Amino acid sequence: MASLVYPVITSLDGYVVDADGSFAWAEPDEEVHAFVNASERSIGTYLLGRRLYETMRAWDTMSLDGATPVMRDFAELWRAADKVVYSTALDSVSTARTRLESAFDSDAVRRAVEMSEHDMSVAGPTLAAHAIRAGIVDVWQQLVCPVVVGGGTHWLPAGVRVDLDLVDERRFASGVVFLRYVTRR
Repeated sequence: MASLVYPVITSLDGYVVDADGSFAWAEPDEEVHAFVNASERSIGTYLLGRRLYETMRAWDTMSLDGATPVMRDFAELWRAADKVVYSTALDSVSTARTRLESAFDSDAVRRAVEMSEHDMSVAGPTLAAHAIRAGIVDVWQQLVCPVVVGGGTHWLPAGVRVDLDLVDERRFASGVVFLRYVTRR
């Protein structure tokens, strides 16, 4: 059975972007990026909010001339997956294999996950908050960067409790730590 996965790269204090909106501190090195690629292989569909879609759509069309093997691999994974963008601000989407939805319907997402042969990823903290509040996130994958940014956009919504079981962990040479949890049902 497929799972709804929430993958995220955060600062030690739990932010995905700092107070200035930057996430330059989160750019993975080759080792971490290769690990991300391996963990993304099971994803058949990405669920994205507008801001993350606008950041990630470059992977759909960027030239890979001179790109590292790790970057090429990620671009291939991204291009092969379906994407659903949730936005009330966009009128259309410009990338292949992408459809636009105006509202997040947690029941429809849960049904889609249950019918899917591949895992689905809910990405971006604003969109993920809808899935977290609805109790439909199955797997939590956090890459914690060795930096404290002091503020910005937190990866988790306030006021929600979810009991989790730690099922995997890994430490990288750069000091990044990977944590994988499953929701205790």
